[in-house]
Amino acid sequence: MKKSGRGAWPYLFLTPAIVLFTLFLAVPIGYTVWLAMHRTKVSGLGLGRGARKEVFVGFDNFSAALSDPELWHGWLRVLGYGALVLVVMLGLALLFALLLDSARVRLARFSRIAIFLPYAVPGVAATLLWGFLYLPSLSPIKDVLDVDFLGASTVTYSMANVAVWGGTGFNMLVLYTTLRAIPRDLYEAARLDGASELQIALRVKIPILTPAIILTTVFSIIATIQVFTEPTTLRPLTNTISSTWSPLMKVYRDAFVTGDLYSAAATSIVIAAISLVLSFGFLRVVRNRAFGEG
Repeated sequence: MKKSGRGAWPYLFLTPAIVLFTLFLAVPIGYTVWLAMHRTKVSGLGLGRGARKEVFVGFDNFSAALSDPELWHGWLRVLGYGALVLVVMLGLALLFALLLDSARVRLARFSRIAIFLPYAVPGVAATLLWGFLYLPSLSPIKDVLDVDFLGASTVTYSMANVAVWGGTGFNMLVLYTTLRAIPRDLYEAARLDGASELQIALRVKIPILTPAIILTTVFSIIATIQVFTEPTTLRPLTNTISSTWSPLMKVYRDAFVTGDLYSAAATSIVIAAISLVLSFGFLRVVRNRAFGEG
């Protein structure tokens, strides 16, 4: 008997996804790598035909990016910012999820919507709203707290506040959804054994939540490394945020301010590589506890 042509149908259904993946992910990544390994060579005064040529430079752009102190200063600022955001945001998300899942919670639906709603606000709009609240001439907070929220020593905390306000709801929802999938029988058994709600949360819920906590942590690490909206939006309101405050801001400056696409491409690949190392490094450290792997 002849084989039917059904074996080709799965590939036909996959074709749109493959085309989109190729056009919008594979090709841009390949072009970025190509730019990162080239540079414009200027002959003479750079005037006339043939005065500017694109030449292959290998890994020279990567070496320049790795030896640029501005990039590493940006990484240090982002690491401090990220440590603050991750601890506060994920801590609040876990606390809210546990409170909403408790047996005596009231107005649970309203509370879920209220906590999640800031995540629905676009990042630029949220940063502008907080930015105007931070301005001494407009802020009602200034009348209560004598703090310069956009000062050199406080601007990192101000940006972290915007990120925590916007991101807590999403992480809370992920953790809360995981909690709702846990069989209620486990809680009833713990209560019959005399466990309090606090003991149930610490000894039953949090251990079961560990994989979800790790998942949200990985996503939050990636998002924190890519911080761009908050410092860029707040920058016109203060002179304490430089154009290279974060690594992505340096990429933007190199590409669209100074016009050095080649350096920007190399720096973006370095950022992506460091992001992968940090994310997979964190997963490797915690995978035994989260997934039972050695």
